Amino acid sequence: MKSSRRSFMISVVGVASSLVLSHEAWADAAPVMESDANAQALGYKTDAGKVDRAKYPKFQTGQTCANCQFFQGKAGDATAPCTIFAGKLVNAKGWCSAYVKKA
Repeated sequence: MKSSRRSFMISVVGVASSLVLSHEAWADAAPVMESDANAQALGYKTDAGKVDRAKYPKFQTGQTCANCQFFQGKAGDATAPCTIFAGKLVNAKGWCSAYVKKA
């Protein structure tokens, strides 16, 4: 009984530590700059309201990084890593042409 409880506690501490470390890694991540080559290629804007609708006709009002499946943050995060931008931080209110609505 004690060994299974100990194993459980060790696994809980391990999971919690990895979550804390990953969140701390976010703090060290660099933000995506609109001037970055990849950002320019994908039409990334830190403010979705500034998307060039003529150049990106698939853009629809309401689409933002925060509701994209590639956004790695949780609801309410102002910035978070994005899998499209190699873990760099994107603005939750931003948008790029790789946008895919969260399921």
